[in-house]
Amino acid sequence: MATASALSSLSSLSLHTRTSSLVSSSTKPIVSFSSFLNRRVSSLTLVKASNEQAETIFFEDENPEITANVVFDPPIAPEGFVAPPYFDEGSDETEEEIATAFEELYGPAYSGESMLGKDIYVMDSKFKKSSGIGGKPKKDKIRDGFEERVVQVRRVTKVVKGGKQLKFRAIVVVGDKQGNVGVGCAKAKEVVAAVQKSAIDARRNIVQVPMTKYSTFPHRSEGDYGAAKVMLRPASPGTGVIAGGAVRIVLEMAGVENALGKQLGSNNALNNARATLAAVQQMRQFRDVAQERGIPMEELWK
Repeated sequence: MATASALSSLSSLSLHTRTSSLVSSSTKPIVSFSSFLNRRVSSLTLVKASNEQAETIFFEDENPEITANVVFDPPIAPEGFVAPPYFDEGSDETEEEIATAFEELYGPAYSGESMLGKDIYVMDSKFKKSSGIGGKPKKDKIRDGFEERVVQVRRVTKVVKGGKQLKFRAIVVVGDKQGNVGVGCAKAKEVVAAVQKSAIDARRNIVQVPMTKYSTFPHRSEGDYGAAKVMLRPASPGTGVIAGGAVRIVLEMAGVENALGKQLGSNNALNNARATLAAVQQMRQFRDVAQERGIPMEELWK
């Protein structure tokens, strides 16, 4: 019996000591967060809950009314401030205004109409149309005022160590029918590619053709290229272009309406076309000759 009474007294003593330790811990000073937040906060009380597995610490707000009754004070608007209209206010935008705004951001649309007066056909070279055959890229046609005329397309071969390489050679004449004409020649594995390369080569070799007000030559001329020789003669109004082969195509693309031409020697289309350009480059206007001599034009026929 004495042992049982001693154990009960020890258990009550330990329980009292545990309770007193909890009460004493609640009387410790409270940690404040004002140094971190730079504003007034309510005092916090530290409450410690013991558990067998872990200890959890809670922070309770003794005065919740301090933070609940805070009034929002907006800043004062500056002088002359006008509040923006609400998005539902005002009239709706027209289709022209929407199209103009779209063109300012993304460029002209593909509808065929430009609101800012831009050329809708001038596109970046990066944009290419894809053809239906094999899905290969197809470049847009060049729009510079020159017309193209294919003179000849031939299949040519190149003998190499492993065999023969088959390609297509195209001869193209470009001109604006206002006195500018050029001849180009190129090869490629496809006909379309050969024609495109020839057109580019022809634009690099543009020649100015001197003409009178009757759309004819100012005087006679002859030109040769390789074994081909071409003879050109002026003609009266209404005569037309009397020539054949590549000579006729070159004169028509240059804008000559009355002229006589004759191929002498070779029948090679490329050599005859370039011989025609050589003959044209030898022609000179009467005013240029008179200016070089320092005399009036009337003195040329005396």
